[in-house]
Amino acid sequence: MRVIAGKYKGKKLFSPQGNDVRPTTDRIKETVFNILTSKSDFEGATVLDLFSGSGALGIEALSRGATTAVFVDKSRDSIELTKLNLAHVGAEAEVYFADFRVALRKLSGRQFDFIFLDPPYFGKNEQTIFDLIQRYDILTQNGIIFLEHSTTIDLPETGERYIIDNRVCGKTTISFLQRREI
Repeated sequence: MRVIAGKYKGKKLFSPQGNDVRPTTDRIKETVFNILTSKSDFEGATVLDLFSGSGALGIEALSRGATTAVFVDKSRDSIELTKLNLAHVGAEAEVYFADFRVALRKLSGRQFDFIFLDPPYFGKNEQTIFDLIQRYDILTQNGIIFLEHSTTIDLPETGERYIIDNRVCGKTTISFLQRREI
């Protein structure tokens, strides 16, 4: 794993040990960030990396100009790995050891331009996550949610809340959701 572009470009990131964490591959990360930069700019952006794992997605956003990043994971190993990777590239960010439900509630009142979601593939929490993001109003009006999920999992119902763009990359689907204008 490495940082693909920006001020930390080329820096290698530490990978998780074992099979408990499934990091986003460099190929998928590059595809994701190409799509995101075609939709919006990271300069000065605020980012939430929920289910941060190694922190690779949030660190990539910081490298590309995001000014604020919040990393959340309920795994102590993932939190330590995120902190290690942030220190390795020389970035500062908020890092929280918490379940996503608690974290989203505590982040109520703050808004993010980008929310990265890479939850466990078969945890079946996607609907709850989207509902809490809406309830706590943490996505900016033009904000984008990125969700990485298995191709065998259908995207939860979002009603008329979001415009959706899906891409299939092998056994992984990457979905981009943006608030509809009211």
